[in-house]
Amino acid sequence: MKVLYEDNHVIAVWKEARIPVQGDESRDVSLMDMVKEYLKEKYQKPGAVFLGLIHRLDRPVAGIVIFGKTSKGASRLSEQFRMHTVKKIYHALLEGKLEKQKGTLVNYLLKDTERNFVKVYDHPRGEAKEAELSYKVVEIRGENTIVEIELKTGRPHQIRAQFAHIGHPLVGDHKYGSKATYQAGALALAAVKLEFDQPVSGERIVICEEKIF
Repeated sequence: MKVLYEDNHVIAVWKEARIPVQGDESRDVSLMDMVKEYLKEKYQKPGAVFLGLIHRLDRPVAGIVIFGKTSKGASRLSEQFRMHTVKKIYHALLEGKLEKQKGTLVNYLLKDTERNFVKVYDHPRGEAKEAELSYKVVEIRGENTIVEIELKTGRPHQIRAQFAHIGHPLVGDHKYGSKATYQAGALALAAVKLEFDQPVSGERIVICEEKIF
């Protein structure tokens, strides 16, 4: 676990792919477990350590995750996510070469919970929820494309499903049609930048990581 930013109310860390953000049925050590242990040791806390879960990344995805170190910090950060004032930037390695250097994808997503699969529609349909992202090409690498993505909404499997829908699934994402291979148990997707307001001072905090792919 790599600490990227820390103040009295917030801690931001880098999550490697394959690590769950919070505990699940696998009982594997989670990112929350790691951060709590770090805080317990750093501040020599004798009892339980408070850590507020603000947002998640899917287990196969790497990237920046922020937590609230105080209840005030957690509450105010959560509100920023609800109000969509947090800027979230991802890098993805896609199959094929995109024709457009930049663009916006707007679709309607419906999650099949039994299959853990998201269906994509071009027009409103039933309970499908609107999903929007914008992208720009960073690099053409062989027969694949690295893109930078800004999420406008935060739907389950949004990036995976929307790019697969236009014929460019994430490399290694076999659930959504990729025929290429990537690291076992991981997706070619990483959350590389987060911008948010410090929950007490209001200062705009920008956390970035270097190019992943």
